[in-house]
Amino acid sequence: MAAEIITKEDLEIFGQKLLTEIKALLGKSSDEPKKWLKSYQVKNLLKISPNTLHKLRQDGTLTPSKIGGILYYSYDEIMSVLNGHSNKK
Repeated sequence: MAAEIITKEDLEIFGQKLLTEIKALLGKSSDEPKKWLKSYQVKNLLKISPNTLHKLRQDGTLTPSKIGGILYYSYDEIMSVLNGHSNKK
């Protein structure tokens, strides 16, 4: 097994490349919205209170899926409701 010597310059170059890649990954923003949103994201998107979101759930306007105690809302369903297509039963 041959030994390789790493110099300070090698480490600095590696560090710069690593920072550049991390910045690129963090800077990427998806143009496509998430398919499922949590309650706080829905409240921020619609600019509504927790009570209003609760009422939308109760009257059947929005039907969340519950996974592990967390409610998830379909982005497509939210957009459908905003466009006037009611999901009420």
